[in-house]
Amino acid sequence: MSKGKDYAKYFDFSQAKVISEDENGKKIRLHGREIYIMSEPNQRQEKQRGKQDIQVHYEDAVPENLREIGNGKRYIIYTFGCQMNEHDSETMSGLLEQMGYEKTEDRKEADIILLNTCAIRENAEDKVFGELGHLKTLKLERPGLILGVCGCMSQEENVVNRIMSKHQFVDIIFGTHNIHRLPFLVRDALFNKEMVVDVWSKEGDIIENLPKKRSGMRGWVNIMYGCDKFCTYCIVPYTRGKERSRLPEDVIAEVRELARQGYKEITLLGQNVNAYGKDFIDRTYTFGHLMDEIRTIDLPRIRFTTSHPRDFDDHLIEVLAKQGNLVEHIHLPVQSGSSAVLKKMSRKYTREHYLQLVHKIKAAIPNVSLTTDIIVGFPGETDEHFEETMSLMREVEFEQAFTFIYSPREGTPAAQMEDNVPMEVKKERLQRLNALMKDFSRKGNEKLLGETVEVLVESESKNNELILSGRTRTNRLVHFAGSEELIGQFVHVEVTDIKSFYIKGELVTEKMQMSS
Repeated sequence: MSKGKDYAKYFDFSQAKVISEDENGKKIRLHGREIYIMSEPNQRQEKQRGKQDIQVHYEDAVPENLREIGNGKRYIIYTFGCQMNEHDSETMSGLLEQMGYEKTEDRKEADIILLNTCAIRENAEDKVFGELGHLKTLKLERPGLILGVCGCMSQEENVVNRIMSKHQFVDIIFGTHNIHRLPFLVRDALFNKEMVVDVWSKEGDIIENLPKKRSGMRGWVNIMYGCDKFCTYCIVPYTRGKERSRLPEDVIAEVRELARQGYKEITLLGQNVNAYGKDFIDRTYTFGHLMDEIRTIDLPRIRFTTSHPRDFDDHLIEVLAKQGNLVEHIHLPVQSGSSAVLKKMSRKYTREHYLQLVHKIKAAIPNVSLTTDIIVGFPGETDEHFEETMSLMREVEFEQAFTFIYSPREGTPAAQMEDNVPMEVKKERLQRLNALMKDFSRKGNEKLLGETVEVLVESESKNNELILSGRTRTNRLVHFAGSEELIGQFVHVEVTDIKSFYIKGELVTEKMQMSS
């Protein structure tokens, strides 16, 4: 049995007094603070996968009477976690700006501060509560400041109870399924002066036409929500709900609009993009069909993340092999090279199946760049199991890997397993894995020495404003000298030097051909 945190102290509400209760929720008083609980997370409900139809709604999310409520006020959103969280923050920014708020980078002048949280690993949770500790002082100095916690952590019962019990200076708590409710939650927090909790345990309908505040030349486009895989270590199926796909016509319309606005690159997002369309009951339309349509749009680069090997079918490989604006980079999380460990993880594929898939992809797309995710020290992982992971890494020759030491997440099946791999063993395995990955990354970069690569320039280097940084089609990071007016443009760069995790080069001045 895993030794997790003691959450029991956050579930003692014996001092709470119910002030009122009706079909819309209940109002309680706890430690002197009134809390309006419209809905709260329930993991038992989050585990269920109902058969009810998902409705698609297109109405405006911000009604006219809330469109000036933020005039003259500012907001800031701190985002923790994955690209899906980044995209959710873009939506929240769009909603707040339609309400009249303006973005700021200075928390001391913000009127609303939102923490958009991640629940994947325990250290992400610790960061959020650490940040709340810092913000408490700011709240004491400025009582009118609205503080909100949202995202995946808010979908966890223990987190919401902990905030209600120990962090009563927070004003709003909402989850991943009801981001469109943000304008109404802000209104309630402003005028009622009480903590508002509105976390839906059952995923809602699909809300289209939500405003988004994007920045830069790269855009995220959600194509689906949720995950039905229930890997034993993962909290996402509970925090993001069941798989539900946006209609292809809505996705394509959004991509076309981004192309019209001049975006150079988009990334299609989903917890498992390969499962796109499998929930449709009125049509046969898969992720491969969607990619085949989107590749005809006049947009230089199209990426997607993340893939589950079990759903990566032959039709998708056939479409990706057409390349053009479909970049030759695929992120394909394997998690472990041992079939025995994969079974305990409930990944629903074997080592052999994964390697067969990799060989199919490489045969169809010879210049493909593969990246992955690896967890070391999963319960029951032996030295032999870990060596199988190392040998799979050598066979596939990944360009990059995101590697993690296993840590249990409360509420997942793996948290009930005996965490029997000592921490010093986990750290030693991670060190060996990272050393191997560093070698492969460097070898991959060495193949480009003397070559000229297409780079989308993203920004000035953090360490030297005279150096620009950008990425190739295969997502390699490139540094080169150049002027800031090149940011947002495609350039050609000759590779002159290589490092383990990035390459250096010199700008080629002749006009380049677009990849699309």
